[in-house]
Amino acid sequence: MMKTPSKPASRADLFKLFDHLGIAHHTLDHRPVFTVEEGADIKAALPGGHTKNLFLKDKDGAFFLVCALGQTQVRLNQLHKTLGCARLSFGSEEHLLELLGVTPGSVTLFALINDPDRRVTLVLDEALLAAEPINFHPLKNNATTAISQADLAVFIRNWGGRVYRCDFSGDLPQAEPWT
Repeated sequence: MMKTPSKPASRADLFKLFDHLGIAHHTLDHRPVFTVEEGADIKAALPGGHTKNLFLKDKDGAFFLVCALGQTQVRLNQLHKTLGCARLSFGSEEHLLELLGVTPGSVTLFALINDPDRRVTLVLDEALLAAEPINFHPLKNNATTAISQADLAVFIRNWGGRVYRCDFSGDLPQAEPWT
């Protein structure tokens, strides 16, 4: 039986954490978008790197959140070799809600606020780490929030889980621990 979070963090909770950590943020409200393609017009009006976020589970039960630039090709059939885990597939909606407190279409790095037990491993695209600012949904897909790379690092360090940076540009992704 899976545990459902009693109350996942809200957008207000996320922004309260940002303010507490000194993270500057700018948010644009917009219609809900469920895919990278659906939000192309919205992204065109916002500077910086725009993301796709994949919630994955390996065959042994480990969970991963891959955050990449929207145009990055993530080779799931190769990524497990790089990360040293079992083969990867998309995580279920139930696991997504249990571990990150969000629903499909709203997967975001900011959902790590709902993972205090650090059960999810974060995988960051090298190309995404070069974008400034960086844009993610603030826990729901009806808005986009921009933060700087420096503030992204503050948020990730505050969460405190395992993080890899991954270069997806070759046939076999290359990963190393993020510091």
